[in-house]
Amino acid sequence: MAVSSETAARSFVVVFLLAVLAATCEARQANSGGGVTYDGRSLIINGKRELLFSGSVHYPRSTPEMWPDIIKKSKEGGLNVIQTYVFWNGHEPQYGKFNYEGRYDLVKFIKLVQKQGMYVTLRLGPFIQAEWNHGGLPYWLREVANITFRTDNKPFKDHMKRFATMIVKKMKDEKLFASQGGPIILAQIENEYNNVARAFEGGARYIKWAGNMAVDLDIGVPWVMCKQNDPPGEVINACNGRNCGDTFQGPDDRTKPSLWTENWTAQYRVFGDPPSQRSAEDIAYSVARFFSKNGTLVNYYMYHGGTNFGRTGAAFVMTRYYDEAPLDEYGLPKEPKWGHLRDLHYSLKLCSKALLKGSPSVQSFGSGFEARLYEIPEDNVCVAFLTNTNARKDGTVKFRGTEYFLPRRSISILPDCKTVVYNNQMVNSQHNARTFNPAKEDSKNNKWQMYVEQPPSVRDTSVKAKGPQELVNMTKDTTDYLWYATSFNLEKDDLSMRHDIRPVLQVSHLGHAMHAFVNGKYIGSGHGTKIEKSFVFQKPMDLQAGTNDVAILGMTVGLPDSGAYLEHRLSGVHTVVVQGLNAGSLDLSQNVWGHKVALEGERKAIYDEKKVDSFKWEDAKSDSPITWYKRYFDAPNGKDPVAVDLKSMGKGQVWINGESIGRYWVSYLSPLGKPSQSIYHVPRSFLKSKDNLMVVFEERGGKPEDILIMTVKRDNICSFVSESNPPQVRSWAIKNSQIQSVVNDAKPDATLTCTGDKVIRSIVFASFGNPSGICGNFTVGSCHARQAKSVVEQACLGKASCVLPVSAATYGADAGCEGTTATLAVQAKCARASQKD
Repeated sequence: MAVSSETAARSFVVVFLLAVLAATCEARQANSGGGVTYDGRSLIINGKRELLFSGSVHYPRSTPEMWPDIIKKSKEGGLNVIQTYVFWNGHEPQYGKFNYEGRYDLVKFIKLVQKQGMYVTLRLGPFIQAEWNHGGLPYWLREVANITFRTDNKPFKDHMKRFATMIVKKMKDEKLFASQGGPIILAQIENEYNNVARAFEGGARYIKWAGNMAVDLDIGVPWVMCKQNDPPGEVINACNGRNCGDTFQGPDDRTKPSLWTENWTAQYRVFGDPPSQRSAEDIAYSVARFFSKNGTLVNYYMYHGGTNFGRTGAAFVMTRYYDEAPLDEYGLPKEPKWGHLRDLHYSLKLCSKALLKGSPSVQSFGSGFEARLYEIPEDNVCVAFLTNTNARKDGTVKFRGTEYFLPRRSISILPDCKTVVYNNQMVNSQHNARTFNPAKEDSKNNKWQMYVEQPPSVRDTSVKAKGPQELVNMTKDTTDYLWYATSFNLEKDDLSMRHDIRPVLQVSHLGHAMHAFVNGKYIGSGHGTKIEKSFVFQKPMDLQAGTNDVAILGMTVGLPDSGAYLEHRLSGVHTVVVQGLNAGSLDLSQNVWGHKVALEGERKAIYDEKKVDSFKWEDAKSDSPITWYKRYFDAPNGKDPVAVDLKSMGKGQVWINGESIGRYWVSYLSPLGKPSQSIYHVPRSFLKSKDNLMVVFEERGGKPEDILIMTVKRDNICSFVSESNPPQVRSWAIKNSQIQSVVNDAKPDATLTCTGDKVIRSIVFASFGNPSGICGNFTVGSCHARQAKSVVEQACLGKASCVLPVSAATYGADAGCEGTTATLAVQAKCARASQKD
């Protein structure tokens, strides 16, 4: 068909303009240095799509000396991203005075992640919650005039923008954003705002402002908001929770990818909580489910929890943080959680081409059974997730002519729509059990001394007021402790003549805890809970005619980290009444009260090696309240992590060579009748080889002579694998877009591996047939093969690692034994090659 010259000219102009536009876009991309974009399928990093497996590791909750090993083990666990919050109150504890050293060296931490070839997600907040003191907001922010946190409030927004701008500039100066060739691929502004949005009339305006402010910082990578249903513009909303594959409604815009910023690997715990767990099988199910439904990034919160050193934990939060994560508090892999998730990551990576580029479809088998498929027909690529969503029902499905058994609440991953390489309920990775072992060096020079803190009288205090003052406003988050003191006079006739009637001190307290002294004598303590922080203290006491002195040591156990109006939270003594007098009750609430911030030992740094000898110490006695104790000890030999066992104590804090290892509260028992935590981490970097100073402040009274220095090991390793399990996932690889076996005979086996320079020293248990139990507590079943232990010993003793076949023939087992599960259970003990039993 002929065309006019005018039409041809117009066509040329259009083609020319399109070419110019394309060239301009290419130039922009080239000038940007790559960076990160996204669409409805995934993030696109430097032009490449990837499945992203991320883990939360918070730099202040471990030491710089621990960071390289934690990051390395995270990578070995199959992660390619590390996520961390940015801790405002750690970096700017006082307005305009900044700290980026030691545990707060954020740049060093990110560069260590980069050195391992991993990405970073940076959650700026600046409100972070995180079970961290005050949710990460510095105390001084409360004292800014007319401020209201986290709403359309100019003072708060000004300070928030100043902090966010400062952190972004620091990252840009170090070229740490992916757009600059660095590892940071995502950043987060705000945190779970939907939880409090309805409390603020200006909430919607604030969240729009926050998102736009962040985007204007021009970092070249996307911004996210977790648990935010209506993020502004290009900001991506993400899911937090345990089962985002089923609970997440998806992004607010189809052009945004499905991201999971917090998959809780356990449950954070507070003092008074019983132990909590989340199984490896359940976590793996949730992750496989999410990726089967268009997910492309999952973050484990936490992957390594670490330690709330010093006073960094939020209200009532334990010092140990997410110890049940894949890497425990000490940075040791918690098996099978670490290994089972590692295998999951590998199996999903076998599926990456189909997941990132394939066409999805769903096939239902009814009754909670389904197949989710991703296919690229032209390349003969097909991935299937065979799923049983039933919590109590096993089953079998027939998929493409083959029957597949699916245990309850399980997903089988088939990278070629034929071969099962992974099922979340069938664990191939080894198990381990943690032990705490008294250090031999601890028995030397176990000599304690004590210094007793004296309760002040009202006459000893400098800050006096009518009525007891609010605690947090007085202490300004510089200490947990505030002394309240008053006095009152009684006539002899005010006191009962009967010996069975004693006056009672009644204190209504806004939280969190307190100790009371009357006329210098300790009469008792009281405390609230995480749920109900306020409480009423009532204890009998002895009074005298004339002047009576009352001293109350009020305290917080961390500042709150969640909810609206954090800036208005109160604590401390509210009212004080003396009951049981002949003249009735005596209300002391309107008395003149004296206040003294912090303990004498705190103010004078009694825990400092250079100052400890300036105090008058005496030989220690047990069960002395409000008392400082000290001793010296030598560091345990070896490289195993170190801990201190405080089960003989009550409540207080511990310093090692001037470094605070956190709050302890052994006397607060869980409903199971045991303390939530009695063993506390002492990082090796805090220790010298000899003469380490330990200072303990004990509030209630304990037995310091029974405090133990421990070493921490995961040297009890186990395997529990059945013939029905899939082969080890690394039996498979993808070549030319097809799955292929990389071993001669792909069958299940059991691998036992010691860490470090250790070897398998002994086989504690071995059985093939139908054994039962858990690592450290296995028992044989009715189909036990008697020669199993000798076979395992021959294969494993003296080796750092061994691979054991899982077959009846190997162990001389009766394959026809009624009740057999064809399962191999082994427990081995690792030790250094030169170490004697």
